[in-house]
Amino acid sequence: MNLYELASRVIDGLEAEGVAYMVVGALSSSVFGIPRATKDVDIVLQLQTREPLRRLETRLADVVVFDPQVTFEILTGSHRHILTAKTRPPFIVELFELGSDPFVVERFSRRRPAWSGQLKRNVFLPTAEDVIVQKLRWGRPKDLEDARDVLAVQTPARLDMTYIARWCAVHQTSDQLSSIMAEIEPLQ
Repeated sequence: MNLYELASRVIDGLEAEGVAYMVVGALSSSVFGIPRATKDVDIVLQLQTREPLRRLETRLADVVVFDPQVTFEILTGSHRHILTAKTRPPFIVELFELGSDPFVVERFSRRRPAWSGQLKRNVFLPTAEDVIVQKLRWGRPKDLEDARDVLAVQTPARLDMTYIARWCAVHQTSDQLSSIMAEIEPLQ
């Protein structure tokens, strides 16, 4: 089993349990930008209770181990559950409970089904604009590259740049957005 097959099994389980989800991270930026390899899969979940997670753990017991220690993600105020595959290498799926961060809540409300070539299936994804905003917010070098790639592939003319600029102002990432826009200008 590879990482994408594992992710698909987790998504099958979430759908069977009726859990609203959204695939984020490198897999979402790969749909809108330039596909790249990743070592893990990130999925945001909307849960009313944790009971569906307990059932998911039972459902996936043959392929993953749920880390019993739930961690707290400070930037977005969400709880994170780590699933480690019983494979070599041990692939990771991270499940983030939808928190109360205003951007994360709005991003989740805007999610849409779309085709993921890496997963070879339709999955719920954030919009291209929300991928850019989140990648700028994280600000790591690979995230900034992902944001640039999504902007370059989708082109600012096809994106809601007002929406992006609004959230960049809130997150104080407007300078990063401007730098990336300057990098991609020749591509337009």
